Amino acid sequence: MTSRVTAVSRSATHTFSKTPLESIRLLAGLGVEGDAHAGVTVKHRSRVARDPSQPNLRQVHLVHAELHDELREAGFAVRAGDMGENVTTRGVDLLALPTGTRLHLGETAVVEVTGLRNPCVQLDGFQHGLMKAVLDRDEEGNLVRKAGVMGIVVAGGEIRPGDPIRVEPPAGPHQPLRPV
Repeated sequence: MTSRVTAVSRSATHTFSKTPLESIRLLAGLGVEGDAHAGVTVKHRSRVARDPSQPNLRQVHLVHAELHDELREAGFAVRAGDMGENVTTRGVDLLALPTGTRLHLGETAVVEVTGLRNPCVQLDGFQHGLMKAVLDRDEEGNLVRKAGVMGIVVAGGEIRPGDPIRVEPPAGPHQPLRPV
């Protein structure tokens, strides 16, 4: 299966869900043009309250469409952008990528994966039980966060549904993803 972008979304305000669009433009070092979370320093309200000078490692939120499939099978009504993601992918195991992986999206855009999205209670505000549904445990009992990954924009460009995704792993040794 070819890895592809299935949807792109943004919101100019700090809303939980983002609006799916025909295309979005990624800006190097900033994030998604016109999105409330774009910027060099943190934009998530809780992080701004703690220290507004922190670097923004959460410029772009990516979710795998396979998670939407899993959630729909469990009875949730979720679509692209509903969980706040900017880019919905298919055919890339986002959660298995090491930190520093570069995702080439479309012709020119490149997003470097910085870590896992740490699910918050806003998921339950969107649909009751959704937070629990995006958390799991592995065989050793370790918490598994399934709500996607975060990244920074290394190279800008326009991306749209149907664009190919090329995965470029970092040089070893690889570091597993951690919440950012």
